[in-house]
Amino acid sequence: MKLVSFSYACFLLGTLICYWGLGALLPALRVWILLLASLGFYALLQPQFLPLLFGLTVVNYIVGRLIYAQLQRSDRLKKSGRSPGFWNRQAAYLLTLGIFLNLFILFGFKYIPFTLENINIFFDLPWATDVATVLEDNLIAPVGISFFAFECISYLVDVYRGAPATASFSHFSSYKLFFPKILSGPISRFHYFDNQAKGKPHLFFDQGVEGLWLIASGAFKKVLIADNIGVYVELCVNSLDRAGSGDLWLFVIAYGLQLYFDFSGYVDLAMGSAKLLGFDLPVNFDFPYFSTSLADFWRRWHMSLGEWLRNYLYFPLGGSRQGLMRTCFNLFTVMFLAGIWHGAAWGYVLWGCIHGAGLAVHRLGDAIANQLKFIKAFWQSIPGTILAWAMTQLLVFMSWIPFRLPDGQQANLLLSNFWNHQGDIQFGQKIYFEGLSMSRSYFVLLLGLTFLGMALAYLIQRRWQLNLNWALKLAFVPLCFYVVWIFAPEGNVPYIYFDF
Repeated sequence: MKLVSFSYACFLLGTLICYWGLGALLPALRVWILLLASLGFYALLQPQFLPLLFGLTVVNYIVGRLIYAQLQRSDRLKKSGRSPGFWNRQAAYLLTLGIFLNLFILFGFKYIPFTLENINIFFDLPWATDVATVLEDNLIAPVGISFFAFECISYLVDVYRGAPATASFSHFSSYKLFFPKILSGPISRFHYFDNQAKGKPHLFFDQGVEGLWLIASGAFKKVLIADNIGVYVELCVNSLDRAGSGDLWLFVIAYGLQLYFDFSGYVDLAMGSAKLLGFDLPVNFDFPYFSTSLADFWRRWHMSLGEWLRNYLYFPLGGSRQGLMRTCFNLFTVMFLAGIWHGAAWGYVLWGCIHGAGLAVHRLGDAIANQLKFIKAFWQSIPGTILAWAMTQLLVFMSWIPFRLPDGQQANLLLSNFWNHQGDIQFGQKIYFEGLSMSRSYFVLLLGLTFLGMALAYLIQRRWQLNLNWALKLAFVPLCFYVVWIFAPEGNVPYIYFDF
């Protein structure tokens, strides 16, 4: 089911009527309505994997309860003056088991073929490649399994760290299977979600308006901007060997914009749907392409993933508490693992290594700037800020190359033709006039206007702290849907992050 579709609109409307209508008569029904709606939503997408996800939900609920029970025994022993070591170790063993089970499922669906192929490369075992080929042809990963596994791990770790394990399976399962976020996040914590589920007598007017506005703006981002840019990106991917250097640069910029508007558009749709049900999901994007350092970029890009990486990887590794070099190592390790999480290909690993190295260099540069005040003063000046922004975005956009072309062969072709390469004269005719029905200069103008629109939104929201009132938002909602309906490209363009 596409999130920008008449079928999803009917599904969401039916869920809202049942949730707020029947829920007003019997509030205890709301959590069950939410759970049944979420099960039905996923069943319409991949019904064969619904038992797996539900089974994982049951297992994580039980493991969370067991961890909590061991910790409670430990606390009682502490109060009585006896050693709680045994029960603490039991809780640690259960946490390790829970994390292993979630990662095992994730590995089984996403990384076995990749692992087997590399076993053949390093150990010359042809059978490994044959098995990998069979698995690639027959193994399909459940949509959203990476986000699902990360949320399960965060819940178990939070319980181990002292948060109470929920006694209500219906509350836990409705959180885990919550349909607006199950496919691609944003990653949220159970206790943050569950606290909102309690004491919701009705939907406030401003929440409803904001929810509709988020859905409309998300559809605008996804369909009107990302999908139309995606037409150009896909055409270029199929003809990279014929593209000139200028077209390759344009391809990289276009893909960076497509990725942002595609994912942020989905998140807006998810946040809007959740808000209509009375829930606030975590904000996932905060104008990342206006950041002036890679560290700032990761505070603004995929913010829920960044928070997860900090809380459940970076801090357990030691964070910044063990010296500068260890901090740099921790940053690199976290981003290396983030690259692997995104997909089973060396391109994703390379993307993670680029960001990890960039974050480490930034941390070293900060340390030097704190010692040499004139360097710090330069980076805080207007020329320094502009240079920092340009360097950051150049690194970010260049790192999208292995992200979009993870197999390596096309990425090498692109990089080898990046400078002073004369493209095929028929490339422009095929891509721009036949594929896009516009000239290259007009397409460049549209990309420029898109970036100017982002800059204007950034100034309005971040610099001038302005926001549209509810009347304007209500007026723009049907306008957004009308524009999307008129200018949507043909065909079904899937969400990019459904692959992760």
